[in-house]
Amino acid sequence: MRSNYIDGNWTPSASDVSVDVINPATEAVIDRVPAGHPADVDAAVGAARAAFASWSVTSPAERSRHLEAARELLEQRADAVAAAISADMGSPLAFARGVQVGTPLAVLASYVDLLSSYDFGGERVGNSLVVREPAGVVGAITPWNYPLHQIVAKVAAALAAGCTVVLKPSEVAPSAAYELADIFAATELPAGVFNLVSGTGPVTGEAIAGHPEVDVVSFTGSGAAGRRVAEVAAATTKRVTLELGGKSANVILPDADLATAVKVGVAKAFANAGQTCNALTRMLVHRDAYNEAIELAVKNAGRYVPGDPMADGVRLGPLASAAQRDRVVGYIEKGLAEGARAVVGGPQAPAGPTSGYYVTPTVFADVTPDMIVAQEEIFGPVLCVMAYGTEDEAVDIANGTPYGLAAAVWSADQDHAVAVARKLRAGQVEINGGAFNAVAPFGGFGQSGYGRELGVPGLEEFLEVKALQF
Repeated sequence: MRSNYIDGNWTPSASDVSVDVINPATEAVIDRVPAGHPADVDAAVGAARAAFASWSVTSPAERSRHLEAARELLEQRADAVAAAISADMGSPLAFARGVQVGTPLAVLASYVDLLSSYDFGGERVGNSLVVREPAGVVGAITPWNYPLHQIVAKVAAALAAGCTVVLKPSEVAPSAAYELADIFAATELPAGVFNLVSGTGPVTGEAIAGHPEVDVVSFTGSGAAGRRVAEVAAATTKRVTLELGGKSANVILPDADLATAVKVGVAKAFANAGQTCNALTRMLVHRDAYNEAIELAVKNAGRYVPGDPMADGVRLGPLASAAQRDRVVGYIEKGLAEGARAVVGGPQAPAGPTSGYYVTPTVFADVTPDMIVAQEEIFGPVLCVMAYGTEDEAVDIANGTPYGLAAAVWSADQDHAVAVARKLRAGQVEINGGAFNAVAPFGGFGQSGYGRELGVPGLEEFLEVKALQF
């Protein structure tokens, strides 16, 4: 069984209960991690609190040096880390290398760069000097779908701000977190600045959220778990940021390049086997182009054949766990029961793989806005194609879920696309396939959570504002 990483040392858990880490493509146990104990959290928080006194007063240049050293070592180990992620949660190897590791590399570089220019020293406002200081000990609770990126988005920002960190990674896919801890150890990050405690949400996660010596909790995961984190954290009046689910709309306007918009839309619905919080899972198409869009979606979905994530050319791996597979299949069955038409896929297991938690990629037509599959996050390779009549109707459908994490708009007229995007209640909106930006704020409206990650807003989630009056 793995140990925790506390105060610069690999430390056995206070619990002798373990959680099996299962390769979702082979169903083999590939590792074991501690199930967690509140004493582990106490030890890690104590180490982080002790380290905060010195780390919080280091110069931005010193923090930048440590982050750059971590970035360089991660780049050197990128292939091995990508393979570990692929084995842990099923991302195809090319996607794991390019996105699951490539994006954290970009995020680390962004905070190295930001530390060279960000003004912690303050600004004059009347007779006051407004300064920003590290918020304290950060509890970071992260999910399994992007098991390195979601960690780095929190940890890099917190360390750049001068905070110390206690991380609880997902017990479903923990290997990347252990790789990062090993990197920080190798780069001689001061003891206690970064700590890793393994465990389940109800044990380790709640112990972090409720700990009186944790000043900020940053959580990414499901809405139900996020609400529980906020509830537990409220007892000690600490700051909480939540990055939760999404049901992102891809609005294709009548003048758009339909073939390109559908091709990209299918790719962004099925990437990472649909296990992406900002996946474009609802494709909105004008009714005059609806049948053509369905044909294009069927054609493009054929490029996503479930297979061994370690094999060359595979675009679609398994779901991360048996529970996740069963959840997604259940949603496909609900969609059919509600009257949606599966033009691709369905609840049956895909042909080919003889083991693993695979789901047949599915495209639904004839989906109406009130259907469960159009309202709830499925978190699997399931795309709903929906028709609209007017632009206002498209906006209403796009905004017609409790979520508001991301969206997309396609139009031949970029200014028009921007005008429609401004009407969408979402934290990020892609215009004509605009690429993900590692320095732009990421976060949502409504039940997609609150707070932001990445860039300056991500840094400032871990800073306190102080006014000095003269």
